[in-house]
Amino acid sequence: MNTSRQVVLAVTGASGAIYARRFIERAGTLPGVDLHLLMTDTARKVWLHELGSEPPRTGSFRWLDDNGFDAPFCSGSSAADVMVVLPCSMGTLGRIAAGLADDALARIADVQLKERRPLILVPRETPLNLIHLRNMTTLSEAGAVIAPAAPGFYSRPADLDTLVDAFVSRILSLSGLAPIDKQYKWQ
Repeated sequence: MNTSRQVVLAVTGASGAIYARRFIERAGTLPGVDLHLLMTDTARKVWLHELGSEPPRTGSFRWLDDNGFDAPFCSGSSAADVMVVLPCSMGTLGRIAAGLADDALARIADVQLKERRPLILVPRETPLNLIHLRNMTTLSEAGAVIAPAAPGFYSRPADLDTLVDAFVSRILSLSGLAPIDKQYKWQ
């Protein structure tokens, strides 16, 4: 019997690849975490543009194919323990809210909701229009956690890396994978 926590990280084409990279680095080192990585085609392009390198091909994770419904976790009989969509584009958020399970990412998110498993969506968009807000309300009512990429400044981050670390620490905590690092808690 597998006792590790099955975690799906889905990366979409919204800005914020730096958060996804740090999540992979952190979650991949946590004991008892089996990380599965799924990226949209647009996410790969944004990653290259924002970070100046290709997404990792190997590491402490397993790749999932976004084009296949035979991917693990696309069925309620094998739902993930937690799914994080980081960053989450408004297009992806809207498709999930509408129940349009037209690729593996949206199908796994749909399974998470129907099986009452954690689904954490990290939109990185501003300003928000009424459609965005209604979609977020729909997903929150369905059980998803909406955690906008809005880092806090009360820890007085000295640089961008510290700001990213603090936000990713919060997402890992929401995921139930690790407590918030002490230096990022309100003092």
